[in-house]
Amino acid sequence: MFDVTRYAAAADTIIAAGRFLYGQGWSPATSSNYSARIDEHHVAITVSGRHKGELGAGDVMVVDLEGRPVQSECKSSAETLLHTVLYDIFPDVGAVLHTHSVNATVLSRLLPPGTPLKLEGYELQKAFSGVQSHESVLEIPVFDNTQDITALAEQTKAWFADHPEQPGYLIRGHGLYTWGKTMADCLRHVEAFEFLLECELETMRVRP
Repeated sequence: MFDVTRYAAAADTIIAAGRFLYGQGWSPATSSNYSARIDEHHVAITVSGRHKGELGAGDVMVVDLEGRPVQSECKSSAETLLHTVLYDIFPDVGAVLHTHSVNATVLSRLLPPGTPLKLEGYELQKAFSGVQSHESVLEIPVFDNTQDITALAEQTKAWFADHPEQPGYLIRGHGLYTWGKTMADCLRHVEAFEFLLECELETMRVRP
């Protein structure tokens, strides 16, 4: 059983995030999925196929850390396990956001297979929790897109084991995943990523 009051609070943060991210053009139509931790065993997550700019209370459901619905007949996102694996291995993670921006989609397609995105020299790198200087190098992995979400979840889990401070990753031709201790932290990470991804694309344009 989960605390209904905590669920309601988590759902409110998800609904507000959806309106903001849709308004920025980073979660068009029914793309993307968002979640927030309720407790150590339960997560609030968007119901599959819902318009993220028009989310209401009935568009957020509860799953356990195995991705199974709790007291709901609704279907969560097909990518639910990509959320729950983060809550499972990182006890301090309180929110996870997956967006489908043009920047993330295009840039992830331009990088050669097996090549991470390297962010270096940007002052805004310090927007990510734990990053203290623009002189650091932030490597963002790019995982190949697949319909085998269980396999992708295991792949990301293995990568996180070696990179516990990682703030996010890209799925090729698909979008961005990022997380934080709170929804506010997570939204800050999305904004920072979007600025940095746009800078990288613009640099490629003017300096091929």
